[in-house]
Amino acid sequence: MLTNSELKDLRKYLSRLKGSSMTKPFTKTLLVFSVGETAFAYLETGKQIQRLSLRSDPVLSEFLKERYEEVLPGQKLDQRKWITVILSGQLSFEEITALIDQSYQLAQSEA
Repeated sequence: MLTNSELKDLRKYLSRLKGSSMTKPFTKTLLVFSVGETAFAYLETGKQIQRLSLRSDPVLSEFLKERYEEVLPGQKLDQRKWITVILSGQLSFEEITALIDQSYQLAQSEA
């Protein structure tokens, strides 16, 4: 699980992407980050579990799911185009931001 400082840094990173906006349309602990009208990240910040759902290339998604226990098919999303990362510390902050960048780029191409 991320520390409060790491979670704050992750939120800042998501918010600083050009044209990024954040909403809480579902619950107060689920943050949705979008570029234009297209979502690129869902960040669940609950106390029990923290997870980040991101758009992903299907080939990369399969590789990541095979390599990391904390990378799962997109939770409640199109599992071919989304992954969900359990934020338990298995992936480094740099690896997570690289996945965010890819998700952001995929969303921009769909916007």
